[in-house]
Amino acid sequence: MDGTEPRKLPRVPENLLKRRKKYQGLKAAEAKRALEEKKKSHPGQQIKFRRLETFVRDARRKMRDDCRLRRMQVYRKKIPNVSREKLAFVVRIADVQGVSAPVLRVLKSFRLMKMFSGVFVKLTPESIKMIQIIEPYVAWGFPNLKSIRELILKRGEGIVNGKKTPLTDNNLIEERLGVFGIICLEDVIHELYSAGENFTEVNRFLCPFHLSVARHAGINRKGYLTEVGDPGNRGVGINQLIRKLN
Repeated sequence: MDGTEPRKLPRVPENLLKRRKKYQGLKAAEAKRALEEKKKSHPGQQIKFRRLETFVRDARRKMRDDCRLRRMQVYRKKIPNVSREKLAFVVRIADVQGVSAPVLRVLKSFRLMKMFSGVFVKLTPESIKMIQIIEPYVAWGFPNLKSIRELILKRGEGIVNGKKTPLTDNNLIEERLGVFGIICLEDVIHELYSAGENFTEVNRFLCPFHLSVARHAGINRKGYLTEVGDPGNRGVGINQLIRKLN
């Protein structure tokens, strides 16, 4: 057997290969069309299938969250250079339907219940732990002064008499935050960037930043989410995401 030459496979003409490929594509398209027609003819089964699919997706998501939170109690992932930073910007970029109860609780406390909404968070051991709980659903990092100023000037809104009001008047800021020595937009920006003593009051006064979504996101949502990137810690790269969504 060692002396025999290896058997050569017969060559197939290129035109025949193209014909086979075309035939396979036609058969696949025909099968897809038949499946769609079957679904249309049985709308009740289609609704049942969608409900089952949603139930399975939510159950898997909850199971992954519970498993991840149990691991966090044993081993907590270290975040590089976090000790040097005082401020983080957190923006939600993933769907949260069916998530675990602790994850939903943290999202509500951060006011991130809407897609592509972002907030500033003062970095403390407790807030870092909370960010890690929701990390699979948010992108976060360390914003610079330019990003903070652009967000405040373009999308800054405050809560006045229970209503969202754009921050276009310094008198409005002085009425609400003058007690803390904050009388204008520059004071608000400085307090956020420095994460000062009155950071909590300023952040509570500000509404979450509802960032914009590109026009093609409605047509190709999956492709747009790929452009936005994966959730997790971006470090200083969060500034690029802010410029893309602002």
